Amino acid sequence: MSELALILVVVIAVLAIRKLPELTRSAGKATRILKSEARALKDEDTPGSTPTAPRVVPGTVVDRDDSPHRS
Repeated sequence: MSELALILVVVIAVLAIRKLPELTRSAGKATRILKSEARALKDEDTPGSTPTAPRVVPGTVVDRDDSPHRS
């Protein structure tokens, strides 16, 4: 049974090594996004800061009468 566990660990390690660069890149990107959002939130909450214009997000208006009704 221990031989099977050892083989399983080796297989997982080999597969994980192939994905490691992708995982580290994703973790780095997530960290940068989190830091920038935290910084923006902190700057937004700082008293005495100049008010900024609201962000305008383009979108599409959806008429609720055309949407399918849930039952």
